[in-house]
Amino acid sequence: QLQLVESGGGLVQPGGSLRLSCAASGRTYSHYIAGWFRQARGKEREFVASISWDGTGTYYTDSVKDRFTVSRDNAKNTVYLQMNRLKPEDTAVYYCVADYSSAYHYTGSDDYDYWGQGTQVTVSS
Repeated sequence: QLQLVESGGGLVQPGGSLRLSCAASGRTYSHYIAGWFRQARGKEREFVASISWDGTGTYYTDSVKDRFTVSRDNAKNTVYLQMNRLKPEDTAVYYCVADYSSAYHYTGSDDYDYWGQGTQVTVSS
């Protein structure tokens, strides 16, 4: 099993940047894909980005392409989400996810077995 803990959320002005981190523990020696979801107040949870186990493949939802970058450092068992040019509509709780799968382009909540507790990102002036 995997345990995931996010950090790095906070309050940022529109146009600013934040980097979220997700530290994994447990059965990290097995290959796992990882990614990020978010849920804004009153809205459904939505897929943001995902990354292959070796970091060579990434996938994004259209609304964050060219602004967000997902990456990972397997030596540190950590996944990152660099968020640039943030907009008020990016405000949400962001969740780190993972799964023991080779396919990283899945966007459904049910496609990921492991979830972090979430970290709040608020974009406001």
